[in-house]
Amino acid sequence: MTTPQRRALLAATAAGAVALTAACGSGAIEGRESDGSLLVWSLEVQPDRVAATEAVIEQYTARTGIDVELVPVQEDQVPQLMSAAALAGELPDVVGSVSLGLVRSFDGDEYLNHDAAQAVVNELGPDTWNTSALALTSQDGEQLSVPSDAWSQILVYRTDLFDQAGLEAPDTYDALLDAAETLTGDGSYGISLAGDASNPFTQQTFESLALGNNCQMIDDDGNATLDSPECTRAVELYAALSQDFSPAGTQTVESTRAAYFSGQAAMTIWSTFLLDELAGLRDDAAPSCEECSDQGWLAANTGIVPLVTGPDASSDAASYGEITSWVISSSAPADDAADFVEFMLSDGYSGWFGMAPEGKFPVRPGNADNATEYIDDWTTLPTGVDTKLPLSEVYPPASIEQITGGAQNIGRWALPQGHGDLLGPLTAQLPFAKSLADLSSGAIDVATAQQQMQDAVIQVAEGS
Repeated sequence: MTTPQRRALLAATAAGAVALTAACGSGAIEGRESDGSLLVWSLEVQPDRVAATEAVIEQYTARTGIDVELVPVQEDQVPQLMSAAALAGELPDVVGSVSLGLVRSFDGDEYLNHDAAQAVVNELGPDTWNTSALALTSQDGEQLSVPSDAWSQILVYRTDLFDQAGLEAPDTYDALLDAAETLTGDGSYGISLAGDASNPFTQQTFESLALGNNCQMIDDDGNATLDSPECTRAVELYAALSQDFSPAGTQTVESTRAAYFSGQAAMTIWSTFLLDELAGLRDDAAPSCEECSDQGWLAANTGIVPLVTGPDASSDAASYGEITSWVISSSAPADDAADFVEFMLSDGYSGWFGMAPEGKFPVRPGNADNATEYIDDWTTLPTGVDTKLPLSEVYPPASIEQITGGAQNIGRWALPQGHGDLLGPLTAQLPFAKSLADLSSGAIDVATAQQQMQDAVIQVAEGS
């Protein structure tokens, strides 16, 4: 069957995906023979990113003669579309920009070719990847996907205000709380902290702080551990910051950014996708503080903390973030699909992560010939929308070091303990975000919020 026919069949079957989802999990499809074509889905759907991906694919086709059809797919539609495609026997050969949670979901449905993913890593050299990237995309010694790029959660803070107040960088629980209290008053707030019950961003923000105090969601034996003393301290910190030192009302993805950009808040926690907007490179989300008529002022007066550590921090504490991967399906022509992914992680790599350097840090820093080649490229690639500049021309070397350091050492709940299958249901149901939202508003206390989150993990674990 030709690539266009495969795409047409996918479109025809996708409409019935919701009803058919329960019948899926039959991913044990033998790989098809090579016909000189590949069907590649990508979760990068913005027009400029699609164009960037197509440009890299054209280079691959020119080199190999393999025809690649690119299909942009919205991330929230992927589970249903994969179910429909599996039932039709027409899985895509490769999927790009797949999150850690989706990798585990695909693996649970037996959509993935582990051997092909491992072959790519072996061919390019395991030692050319960040250790954490390979660890978070493997299970029981098997590589599930090929990690590509990452974004990390960072705390940004106003260095000018910290200097004026004689405050230390907010890289510990105590320093963060002290700064938040000191800088709250006269209509300004120390921090703008997420408290939106309807968005995973709230859970991500809490998890970034929790990881810094060795608060884990679950242990190796599958026991929920959010009732630990380490987690109590993390929840207590969240309560104090959100109730006393953050603007009133529900703080969302947009409002936390707006509070920092306007000068209303001296700190916020956001992903590295903030970096181009913070630098004034995007007109629809530009800084608006009194001093921000100078386009680069806020970036020049912003410090970056990739990890806030608590009193119980472990020596190997890692920053919260997301690693996206290339996955090779169980029905793909394995050699062709592996060759394509190898290209996207080597000769085509800079073209791929260069579409959005602020949120696509290469987790393969270099290659056998140059251990830092791709990181070196990353620092020089232009970012932004309405204005484009390399991040290295906007942020000082110390900030670039903080950004790269955090993105090279990503941590996540449940994955190191071998229970990544819990992430999908917990992200979909948002029990943590709901409890944290109630905690932020003062509707519940620390003990209740902590118990609710603990019970949510137990419920999902028992149902998995």
